[in-house]
Amino acid sequence: MSDIVFLKLGGSLITDKTKPYSPRLDSLERLAREIKSVLTGQPELQLVIGHGSGSFGHYAVKESLAPYPYPPPAALGREGFQAYWQGFAEVWYRASQLNRYVIDALHAAGIPAVSFPPSAMARARNGKIESWDIALLETALESGLVPVIYGDIAFDPVHGGTILSTEMLMFHLAHRLHPRTILLAGLEAAVWADFPARQQRVERVTAAEFDALSGRIGGSHGTDVTGGMRSKVEEMLELVHQLPEVTVQIFSGEQVGNVERVLRGQVLGTLVASD
Repeated sequence: MSDIVFLKLGGSLITDKTKPYSPRLDSLERLAREIKSVLTGQPELQLVIGHGSGSFGHYAVKESLAPYPYPPPAALGREGFQAYWQGFAEVWYRASQLNRYVIDALHAAGIPAVSFPPSAMARARNGKIESWDIALLETALESGLVPVIYGDIAFDPVHGGTILSTEMLMFHLAHRLHPRTILLAGLEAAVWADFPARQQRVERVTAAEFDALSGRIGGSHGTDVTGGMRSKVEEMLELVHQLPEVTVQIFSGEQVGNVERVLRGQVLGTLVASD
């Protein structure tokens, strides 16, 4: 069995999604320490870390990119063309800015993390990943390094630019790397059947149960251009349908020690299963 684990640090966990461009540095520092503790005790663990864009990428999309359709209407001329690509560059900048905060925290904790920006490696077409050369990422993993990916913007000949969520990236990577588990750490303790009341916790979600739940699961706390919780569950259900040997766990990384616990094998939050 593969000993590869994917861990996503959600944007709501590492940024304040209600305030533009606001990293949660204390949270990042704590999470990095928890990850380091596990890696020290389990040197055989191959870990791929992904993180959301939180209040960086999501706000940049709404403020700098979303107002401009692609391709810009002819009436907008060169000015509209330039405005669109300036927006593209701003989204790229903000996503990479947050990634630097994450890398800094991991480095300070003694984790040999190496960033692999999707914008420089992946090509999208019509909103989906068309190609992604992960050979160097695999080399890093095999060398005992910790690859870090993140929600980013990619070139797309149909849309100009496409936002690649961390879940989309992990979905694609899972078919190549076959992790044993995908751990999605956010603010929420689990998937809730009555969001935002949070009285009915869902212990396990399958495709057969999702239709009845989807209207009640809810979206996101703060600005999120990738769909929030409902979208994440849908993507992970499709993943476990295609790769039933992979387990997915959605849990809160806000509680101290939770990331360390799940990396050590404890089950918290909600399991997403194939049946």
